[in-house]
Amino acid sequence: MVSDSGTLKVGMVNFVNTSPVMVPFSEMKRPEFLHAVEDVPTKLNSMLLQEQLDAGMVSSFFYGQHHQELEIVSEFCISATGTVGSVILFSTVPIYELSGRHIALTTQSATSINLLYIILEHFNMLEPHYITGDFNLISSGEADGYLAIGDEALKLNCSNRSLYSYDLASIWYGATSLPFVFAVWAAKKETFQAKRRLFKRFDEILIHCYQQGQNNLSTIAAKVCGKIPMPSYECLSYLKGIEFHFTPEKERGLQHFFRLLYHMGKLPEIPDLSSRITKPREEI
Repeated sequence: MVSDSGTLKVGMVNFVNTSPVMVPFSEMKRPEFLHAVEDVPTKLNSMLLQEQLDAGMVSSFFYGQHHQELEIVSEFCISATGTVGSVILFSTVPIYELSGRHIALTTQSATSINLLYIILEHFNMLEPHYITGDFNLISSGEADGYLAIGDEALKLNCSNRSLYSYDLASIWYGATSLPFVFAVWAAKKETFQAKRRLFKRFDEILIHCYQQGQNNLSTIAAKVCGKIPMPSYECLSYLKGIEFHFTPEKERGLQHFFRLLYHMGKLPEIPDLSSRITKPREEI
């Protein structure tokens, strides 16, 4: 069961792309009510459903699947308007030659996988074969493509210059003129109703961390670039492309993502984001 009413257990993603919020968060003195768990998006998805978390940074597709029982509870998200740099399709052949070929899929993000389905099948009318696996399937010749996300995508992009690489958020923006939302903060609706006061306090902490991060972005880039590794100036450029504020334009992008998945038979219905309880603040 979820934690008692005096505490809030939250699941957080600690990739380089979340460092503008996560570095200030890890360095601050946290209030006693707040307990954080770090993991990849798919693990946090599962933990939230199993009520091992009160809230989590979960994949957008997961929210779309379970929107009847979940509430978006923060004005923060993980998104990009154009190139994101860390959701990459690597391929041995140009993208238009991928019909009939095998593409290995990461197990870390359902949202990125479904974005890939839209780009290949809906935008480009391709019919590849999908398998679950890692980058080694390209090396062994068992796959012609691999979808990577987060820090792994950054590392592979630095070390595999001979492969074709396609930034999925950039392709999405080129086709739709809309930003793409990869992850949102969500909670079970009953949990949100029972712990509104704690969720408000947590959102204030996220705002503080975000502001601290933006004020010290160069320093943060220098701290985290070694995780890839990549030059700090490249890391800074990458971090500047990550967007955390869930604006009305981001809502439209997410709604369009859900709409396309519904028409492709990937979602049973289109979630209605117009009823979100937490509305974005324009100043973020």
